[in-house]
This record gives sequence, structure tokens and C-alpha cells, in this order.
Amino acid sequence: MQKISNPNQSSWEAILQRPTVQIDDVESTVCEVFNEVRSKGDTALDKYTSLFDGVQLQNIQVSESEIQQASNQVSDSLKEAIDLAKNNITAFHSAQKTSRVEVQTTPGVYCWQEKRPIEKVGLYIPGGTAPLFSTILMLAIPAQLAGCKQVVLCTPPDKQGNVNPAILYTAALCGIKTIFKVGGIQAIAAMTFGTQTIPAVYKIFGPGNQFVTVAKQYATRYNIAIDMPAGPSELLIVADQSSNPAYVASDLLSQAEHGVDSQVILVSTDSDTIDKVQQALEEQLEDLPRKAIASKSIENSRFVYFDTQESALEFINSYGPEHFIIASSNEEFYIDGIRNAGSVFIGKYTPESAGDYASGTNHTLPTNGYAKQYSGVNLDSFLKSITFQKISEKGIKNIGNAIELMAEAEGLFAHKNAVSIRLKDLN
Repeated sequence: MQKISNPNQSSWEAILQRPTVQIDDVESTVCEVFNEVRSKGDTALDKYTSLFDGVQLQNIQVSESEIQQASNQVSDSLKEAIDLAKNNITAFHSAQKTSRVEVQTTPGVYCWQEKRPIEKVGLYIPGGTAPLFSTILMLAIPAQLAGCKQVVLCTPPDKQGNVNPAILYTAALCGIKTIFKVGGIQAIAAMTFGTQTIPAVYKIFGPGNQFVTVAKQYATRYNIAIDMPAGPSELLIVADQSSNPAYVASDLLSQAEHGVDSQVILVSTDSDTIDKVQQALEEQLEDLPRKAIASKSIENSRFVYFDTQESALEFINSYGPEHFIIASSNEEFYIDGIRNAGSVFIGKYTPESAGDYASGTNHTLPTNGYAKQYSGVNLDSFLKSITFQKISEKGIKNIGNAIELMAEAEGLFAHKNAVSIRLKDLN
């Protein structure tokens, strides 16, 4: 991990560079897969599942018997843990429900807003080296609370053509039975266009590697909405002498083990803290089963020292981290000052992994600096706001003349006439 001291602001852009492949490097592959899935449907899915996942499947849809078998394979203790997480995530997202907003803007002019569920949504759940069954909770629970009519789940199979039992158990627990053994670019393409087996959706959710991220962005060219550009995971921690170096190191490693393209950054106004965290990180790294992955990720990471909290905070906001941990005695300074972050974790007993699993907040968050303009997934991600208005005779008389004048000034005389003809009848 690279140590940097009081970097000049002119160098921040280079320091904050994510270890991501440029879109141009993968877009040609995404385009090729999309075109083939669009024209050949399931045949293309079979081809790319064999090519990318190393398995040929007789049936890409998960059967009821597979779901039942999976449930039997999940331990009771894990089921209890998933239930606890499900209850907390449900509680937090249920609290996000809002009532109808209505107002009489002018006497006789009634306007209101109501929310409606997105009818068809697709959930992408990564498999690979870490089958993220927890992501199902984060996506399926708000989808169900929102009332989405159709929820489709795609996840890659393993080399034996199976899906991790915890993924199938969690999906069924959340009421999702339409599950397909398809991963990567081809899964995003399938949910974009629809195939003989997989239905098309209106919006696609879920994290993934850089190929999945580009595929989701590519899907928007075909009138598909996406939750956000969510790519490789990242974490930034601000720590000072009041922090526990072992805790800080454990949080850094918890993100570093996600993948070789993950990034973790430590920012501190105390150089001794940086040294202590580095020592603790090296010690803990030796015992990690995913040491090789975490070690590679650490190469993409930084320890950054600043003389002042103000400079540290400005640096953090420039980065816009997916996850932001405040391990500082001056919590309020960073809580009040953070402008760009996906999710914030405060205090020594709030590890980032709590948000990943069971505290209740959503872990599907913007990465790669998109926290500057995107929110993490929440209940509203699965809803649309529709505005309504009803105008009485009194109301059209009150605003009619203003509409006529504005429409005429814009040269839109049919707009003006739509009001004038009504006012004439009323007069």
C-alpha cells in the first residue's frame, strides 16, 4: 500500500484513480455479446455460459426441486442469520414509504403525486469467488415492498451447473421463484432484450465486475433503466489517534478481499495511526483465506496523511467513496461535512460489514466516484413518481390567462387555444 503525505491538490486526481479498466477496453466484448443474445436468444446464452462459466446446461431456469434441495443444504444457524438480516432490512426500507403528496396550488387547481411500482425488474446476483446471497436481500426486499409485479433473478452457475444453495434459499425466502443460471454480460443482455426463456425487464439492479458494469450501462441504449454504475467495491476510512488500529485494518481488509480490482484508502491526520494500521493490516492479512486476492487489492490502495481535517475532508469528498468509515474523535465534523459517499459508518463498533449484511441499510451503492451524483439503492429505486392534476372551472379561470400569455410568447398557439376555447365557453 502506497503512503502519501500532504499531497498537493493538483495531484489528487492521479492519487484517486480507481484500478478500473477503461470502458473502451471492454465495450467491444459487451457489444458482441449483446448483438448475439438479441438475435439468437437462448442459443447465445448457452454459448456464452459454456465459454465464460465452463458449463453446458440442459435448462437455465432453476426448478422448484432445486430450490427445495438448496433449502435443505443451508444450515439452521445461517437461516437464522439471514432471517435477522431480512427483518432489519425490511424494517429500514419499510420506513422509507411515503404517503401521497397533494396541494391546491391555486384555488381550483389540485395537484398531487403518487408512487407506482416499476412493473418488471431484473436482479443480477454475482457468483464467482463470492456468491453474494446478501445482495438478494438488498434488492428483493425493496422490490417486494414496492409491489413490483415481476421480479427476475439471474446468477451465474458453478462448474457443475449449480447455484449456491444460500442464493436459492434467500431468493425463495424473499418470494422470488423466477431464477435463471445465467451470469455476466449475457445475463444483462438477456434481461434487456428477453429470450425464449428469460423475460425482458424495465430496470436492472445489482453489482458486478467491470464487464457487468459496462453491460448495464450499455443496456441503457435500449431504453432499459439501471440502478447505478456499480462496479468493483471500495472503502475509505478516516482515522486518528482515537481509533483502534486493528479495527481499522480489519475494515480495510474486509473490502480488499472482495476482488483484485477493489480499492481501499486510509486517510489520517496522525502519522502514527497510519503506521499502526499498516502493521495490523500486515498481521491480519497473513491469516486470510483470500490472502492472494486481498494482497492484489492492497496494491491499488493508499495511505494518505494530511495536516488538517479540512484538507482530509476535501480529499474524501473529491474521492466520493462507496463506503466511508469515520474512525475519528471528531465524528460530527465528518458527518456534517461529507457530501459525496454511498453509505457512512460511524464509530469503532460500526464495521462496514454490518451494512453489507444485517444493520438494515442497503449495500448496493455507487462506486468509481458516482457517489457524487447517485444514491444507493433504496425503496424509491423500485418506484416511479406520477403527478396528477385536476382543475375546476374556478381553477382554469385563475390560471388560464397566464397560460395563454406564456404559450403565445413561445409561439405555441395551439397550446393557447386549448385554454382559450375553455375560457370562452365559461364566459
